[in-house]
Amino acid sequence: MTRFWLGGYGPAMEGSADGIGLLAGDEGREATTLAYRGAVTETLSPSWLAQHPTLDVVYAALEADALVQAFARTGEAALSPLGDPVAVGESVCHLAVAPNGSSLIASCYGDGRVVRIGLDAAGRLVPAHGKADAAAALRAALFGDDDPDAPAATPPGDGIAASDPHAAGADRVSHAHAAAFLPDGRIATTDLGFDLVRIWKQSANGLILDHEVVLPLGTGPRHMVVHPSGHLHVVTEYSCEVFTLAAGVDGTWRVVSSTLSSPIAEIGADFPAELARSRDGQFLYTALRGSNTIATLRVRGGGDTLESVALADSGVDWPRHHFVHEGKMLVAGQRSDTVTLLDLDERTGAVRGIRHEAQVPAPTHFLPVR
Repeated sequence: MTRFWLGGYGPAMEGSADGIGLLAGDEGREATTLAYRGAVTETLSPSWLAQHPTLDVVYAALEADALVQAFARTGEAALSPLGDPVAVGESVCHLAVAPNGSSLIASCYGDGRVVRIGLDAAGRLVPAHGKADAAAALRAALFGDDDPDAPAATPPGDGIAASDPHAAGADRVSHAHAAAFLPDGRIATTDLGFDLVRIWKQSANGLILDHEVVLPLGTGPRHMVVHPSGHLHVVTEYSCEVFTLAAGVDGTWRVVSSTLSSPIAEIGADFPAELARSRDGQFLYTALRGSNTIATLRVRGGGDTLESVALADSGVDWPRHHFVHEGKMLVAGQRSDTVTLLDLDERTGAVRGIRHEAQVPAPTHFLPVR
């Protein structure tokens, strides 16, 4: 049997989930059933979940409470709090755990903070590394660490000087939305509000801003996939595109291509959420909230070019998250209180149809039970 921990929205986030849930289904490509087994924790709005790379520890972003909480698996289908929750930032919406299990990165939509939290040998949260947010990092870069009275820095976008508070676009608000650990140890984060992908270096004192990749104004970079080819694919919530980034020989990342998630996506009515890839990396998938569809893109060349392949019904309302598993796809319908299991065509990668549907309260994220 295949099982998944489920993140969800509780009443504070206009949902009906009452904790981390458990979803169970058949194994293999011929799986036909899904069943919601109820909540396994009493946790308010655990909207995003992440797994420790080697330990049976799960981390939850408690979005409504601006907290991150660790849970240890204590049975076949049981999770118990591991230590105290750690305060991060407003509307924390995404977690990424370091491949070596030394830390995790929390992205906070509400105030733009990107927070690194240390993890001890048992997987507990150890907030000794402190916080690093976009404004603080840029203030240090522009004015130096020894000037406490320096004006808050505005992240540069569209060629506008960061230190000019009257520049066009300076009234935009920072919205950190996701993080990804890069193969060289650096960290990429998206800022949906400032249309930036930031590249950070890690240090003993926290995160240090290395450089930024500026996307076109109003694109809204949201989530990312690190491709086996070494490219970074970034889906944009407002322009319905997928940007492909590559690192040069000097380590500086830049945009090498951009592709509409679907030729018939309706800008302003469709809002891409998650970006996922097939196991072999041949296909990428993004869900369009609005039309409630799944767009399939084929990865071409050496990973630097994408081609729109197909668009299909997701079977849910407001597909907030989707996950490719054993040749199928799970889709979380935040507003329909449902999860669907979709068939994928092995040759074209496209969605073939809906295999099964399960009732689940306000689902927002899937995490396989290890």
